[in-house]
Amino acid sequence: MALHFVVESASDAGEGSIVSLTGAEAKHAAVVRRVRVGETITIGDGAGVWLDGSAVDVSASRVDVRIGRRHEIAKPSPRLVLVQALAKGDRDELAVQASCELGVDEIVPWQAARSVSRWEGPKAAKGRERWASIVREAAKQAHRAWIPTVSPVNSTAQLAQRAGEERMLVLDPTAEDRLSLVEPDGRDLVLVVGPEGGIAPEELERLSAAGAERVRLGDTVLRTSTAGPAAIAVLSASLGRW
Repeated sequence: MALHFVVESASDAGEGSIVSLTGAEAKHAAVVRRVRVGETITIGDGAGVWLDGSAVDVSASRVDVRIGRRHEIAKPSPRLVLVQALAKGDRDELAVQASCELGVDEIVPWQAARSVSRWEGPKAAKGRERWASIVREAAKQAHRAWIPTVSPVNSTAQLAQRAGEERMLVLDPTAEDRLSLVEPDGRDLVLVVGPEGGIAPEELERLSAAGAERVRLGDTVLRTSTAGPAAIAVLSASLGRW
């Protein structure tokens, strides 16, 4: 499979034009992946534009690619949104990476009551930037035409407001309804995953009162790092993406 890179200038490129990889992208292509002249490369802008081309000039600081074909891929609809509670260690980051590879369209960090990690002040911006970097690299690895967005950290109150506007599915191992039996109705699907200690009862009640549906994956309890990706896989099949 051709190597894939993301550059903003791809949005204006057409057949026959030259798109240049520079900076970190050029170093990754030329030094790490050892791209050679004539090798097939795909380039995207992360917002639906997809270019097929071949390398015509390669150096450590610049890789020029001549575009042979351009096409645009429609934005996924309905969208899959992951609300991932902040977790200790790198468990939330593992969930973000895998969910991106599996097809999530938006990721919302959630400051849950039982989250050990706290995003406050400058740390909130830094955490969001870190997640956005993970998402970008995962999207490139998965050859995704659309790079998922990473929203600002949300409180439970903000999630409750969103539950009244979109279809929200809260993963709860004690719920009666199974996620695999959820039938999409055309609305975006917002999946809520709690932290390692689980979602607090008062949070479950607040989200349910706002219109969220409580669902479970199965008879076992998954860790926060695996619950979201597993649920994204289930919903991708339900939506006919897989």
